[in-house]
Amino acid sequence: MRIRTLTLTAASGAALLATAQLPASASGRPQPPPLEGSVRAADLLAKVSSCAQISKGKFRTDQGAPAAVPVCGKHGAVFWKADMDIDCDGQRTDSCNENTDPWFQPDTAFHQSDGKPLRSDTLPYVVVPAVSGTWDYKAAGIQGGGVVAVIHGDQVLYAVVGDTGPKAVIGEASYAAAEALGINPDPATGGTGPGVTYILFRNSKVSPIESHDAAVSLGERLAKEFLQSN
Repeated sequence: MRIRTLTLTAASGAALLATAQLPASASGRPQPPPLEGSVRAADLLAKVSSCAQISKGKFRTDQGAPAAVPVCGKHGAVFWKADMDIDCDGQRTDSCNENTDPWFQPDTAFHQSDGKPLRSDTLPYVVVPAVSGTWDYKAAGIQGGGVVAVIHGDQVLYAVVGDTGPKAVIGEASYAAAEALGINPDPATGGTGPGVTYILFRNSKVSPIESHDAAVSLGERLAKEFLQSN
C-alpha cells in the first residue's frame, strides 16, 4: 500500500475531474452493474447509518489529512466510511507495476492459495490499516480473505480483505475493485473522494481468497444475515 499525500492528491485533481466528466464510452470503461446479487446498497447504507465506534481513535484518509474516520461495529460486522485510493501492489501486470504506480510493491499482506501475492488488477480486495493502538483488525475478527461489501452510490461490490496499509490511514481498495465500481483505477491519479462505505463481516473467510465468485456467494449470504439482524 502506498501513502498518498495531500499535495499529490491536489495535483491529480484536474485529472480526476476530467475523467469524471467523460462518458463511459469516452473513458473506455463500461458502466458496471448496479450491484452483485440481490442486496440493495440503500438497505446496507441504512443499516450503517449510525456508528458505535470501536476504534480507540480515528484514521486519516490521506497522509496529512485530519484524523476523522472511526471504525464502527454493528451486528457481526465492522465498517467505515471513507474515500477510495488505489492499491496496485502484488503481482506485476501491465496495469500494476513500477512504471504505472509510484508506490508499487511486489507483494501483498495476504497471498493466493498457490502462495503468490494477490493480483490487484483482477481481484477486488480492500486494504485494512496495519495493527496499531488505534485499532487491531485481528482482534475485531477480521482476517485476510474476509468478506467486504463495498458500497459506492447505488452499487454493491463484494471483495476480500487483501492487504494491509499504514497504521494511521484508511480508505483503499484494489485496482479491480475501483474498476468494477466505475472509479478511475489509475494508481497515480485515480480513486475517489468521500462517499465509499466498507462493511467487513467478522469471522468470515473466502476460500480460495482469489475466487471472486466465492466472495460474491458468501458476501451475499452474510449481507442478508446482516440486514436481518437486530
